[in-house]
Amino acid sequence: MKKRLSTKTISLSVLMFVLNIILLFAMIFLLLEVNYGVDVIGYITKNYNRVLFVASSVIILSMLMYAYYYFECTEILRDMSKIIECFVLLDLSLLVSFLIGQFIDPNARPFAILALMAATLLGRREAVFLNIVYALILFIIDINFTVGFSSDNSMWISCVSLLVTFCAGMTAIFITPAIKTRIQSVLMVIVLIVPAELIIGVMELLFVEDIGANLIILAYGALGCFFSVIGYMIVLPVFEIMFSELTVFRLRELTSEDSKLIKKLREEAPGTYNHSVVVAQLAQACANAIGEDGELARAAAYYHDMGKLKNPEMFTENQSDYNMHNELSPELSADIIRSHTRDGAQLIRKNHIPEFFADCAVQHHGTMPIKYFYAKALKMSDGEINIANYSYAGPTPRSKIAAILMIVDASEAASRSLKDRSPKAVEELVTALIEERLDMDQFADCDITMRELTIISHTVAVSLSGVYHNRITYPKLKISKKDKKD
Repeated sequence: MKKRLSTKTISLSVLMFVLNIILLFAMIFLLLEVNYGVDVIGYITKNYNRVLFVASSVIILSMLMYAYYYFECTEILRDMSKIIECFVLLDLSLLVSFLIGQFIDPNARPFAILALMAATLLGRREAVFLNIVYALILFIIDINFTVGFSSDNSMWISCVSLLVTFCAGMTAIFITPAIKTRIQSVLMVIVLIVPAELIIGVMELLFVEDIGANLIILAYGALGCFFSVIGYMIVLPVFEIMFSELTVFRLRELTSEDSKLIKKLREEAPGTYNHSVVVAQLAQACANAIGEDGELARAAAYYHDMGKLKNPEMFTENQSDYNMHNELSPELSADIIRSHTRDGAQLIRKNHIPEFFADCAVQHHGTMPIKYFYAKALKMSDGEINIANYSYAGPTPRSKIAAILMIVDASEAASRSLKDRSPKAVEELVTALIEERLDMDQFADCDITMRELTIISHTVAVSLSGVYHNRITYPKLKISKKDKKD
């Protein structure tokens, strides 16, 4: 069920839309300045009806954008930076398309650049709607303001632009989710050329008889597809940094072994690193199983225990034969252990890694007690012990991915002590861990369902059984080179 927007959020989002519409008008004025130079005021005065038509059209389309986000995607209206991002995408795409159309050729414009960016940064549904708005605004600007189109063919070229922008953009939106590497992004040029050249070619047969001119226009159309992909590759990293976007490319860079924190974790806390690698595999499998972003879950798992870098030797997986907690009081030990969630979040923020990873680091233990040291304290004390002194500070998971991390982190650690690691035994263990966390209201603040928890339990069981499968006992037999020769 979608959460309703508060009055404050609605007011702020409307104000943000108004400010961005004003900036869009300023950009259109700049385009007129490029076209008419010092005569721009005179042009506006003489053609006030065209100016009012464009202004009214932009306002109406912007109102439709707001209505769409209000009813279909309230997450964008809740986040002011997302509203800014949408309009920056729209403004930048219009500006680049206008300039290339003016100084190179209308058919060479990067028609699909907005669709590629929006599909990667905002999602498929939002990209479809934004691409329609972009195509319509570009069409309106073409038929009213663009210089270089003769009176005989201006409407024809404007219609071709509208069709190519819509069709090439839709094609880009459909194929973008399958793009996982930068090289694959470059190869998108080939796919985008198909609808662009088909539309331009058909229109040319109807209106242009000169074969040489036809070939030139087709070449410009292919160049427009090339500009779309190259522009996408250049601008995307800027948006990733400016708006802290977690694209598949950014996620893979963050989880690379050359990434600063990953490299440090591998060198200074190898046990924690190996644990994180297994948890990442489990988290990705679980996220995919319930329809969440598997790449994001995998990346979050790599960073969930970064706080252990502060005192790596205080955690079991990094210890050898000696346990330093033997010399400490249970309360001090519990304080050191539970501080790794807070330390991890601070380290992630210090290294300018997106906030989502810091949230997962601090939430993946929720408010669960550290049972080992709580039990130890009970044995050493005759009176009552405050369990809060031996529990994590929280908060509890706020997202499904944070909930997945809570489950798979505990499951991976607990399964190491199992003698029977069959899928049935592991699933019973995972189910018990989930039920314990349900009883302690650890999933009360995220919208994960019982059905999804069941799927996660089964997925973890199957995956862990594969990771920690039983092996045969190898015979104690020594073979020499002489035996091999015989």
